[in-house]
Amino acid sequence: MAQTGQRVDPFRNFNFLVEIEGIAQASFTECSGLGSTTEIVETREGGDNTTVRKLPGKTSFTDLTLKWGLTGSTELWSWRQQVVEGNVTRKNGSIVVFDLSNHSEVARWNFVSAWPAKWEGPTFSAKGNDIAIDTLVLAHEGLTRA
Repeated sequence: MAQTGQRVDPFRNFNFLVEIEGIAQASFTECSGLGSTTEIVETREGGDNTTVRKLPGKTSFTDLTLKWGLTGSTELWSWRQQVVEGNVTRKNGSIVVFDLSNHSEVARWNFVSAWPAKWEGPTFSAKGNDIAIDTLVLAHEGLTRA
């Protein structure tokens, strides 16, 4: 914990790494969807007709969206193609944030039982010179911060 008067800067959002077991993919340009939601179950108790109690229901996790520059690597495409063919292979992984010097891990979120639910290829235009971006959406069954 920081001492009083000591400056603590927030972590930067550009220095991250995505780890997926068995897949060595080049750098990702974007990762979004770190989140969870717990349903609110409203119930009334007998004898207390003026107040609604709010209880926690089921928790669901937001799908992770990964974007990266198109390369010759086909590992993520092959994983998605397995799902299309009816062979769902689930994998665990992590989103890791590093400090500015890229030497120390400062935050990690671990996701479990992920599988590629959607793939979207790049948009091509003869008018531009942008990088071609692939997008993969991962459905998963849990997220923890380590």
